[in-house]
Amino acid sequence: MTEDTGSSRAPAADGPSVRLLEITDANRAAVEAVRILPEQEEYGDRVVDALEEAARSPEGCPWYRAIYVGDVPVGFVMLGLDAPPGDERYPFRYFLWKLLIDARFQRRGYGAATIDSVVDLLRGYPSADALFTSAVSGPASPASFYEHYGFVRTGEIFDDEIVLRLDLDTGAPPPVT
Repeated sequence: MTEDTGSSRAPAADGPSVRLLEITDANRAAVEAVRILPEQEEYGDRVVDALEEAARSPEGCPWYRAIYVGDVPVGFVMLGLDAPPGDERYPFRYFLWKLLIDARFQRRGYGAATIDSVVDLLRGYPSADALFTSAVSGPASPASFYEHYGFVRTGEIFDDEIVLRLDLDTGAPPPVT
């Protein structure tokens, strides 16, 4: 049975399956080799840049994982996970900070499957009623991907980026792991 995430898009129960794995010394080089398309580079970072940003920003409560399909790293995801309220640098308690899918693996459903996994993770947080993200405007912006998933524009601008919100169904029990 597919749970309703509160978005216009149901989780991809029959879509591709991804695993979110910790980045370790054993897989770090392979994960850092993830590269987005050249035309996307003005909208996204390299994994190594994201990891450096996480290290510089502990107040934002960064949580990050490598995205795997089978034994192959296909991407990287980073959240601001349960950031304490009141810090204007991190105004969203649950924030999709980075989502990078390697250029060789894009348009296969791995980005949506990753957000499905993030939504499942957030169901374990009673205070998680929404997931926010932001995107720069432009022809290769990820904003349309997020909107297709079910995020909606809030009308806010944060750090010169469009803010999008995905309402979550907090009434669902956390997933069994």
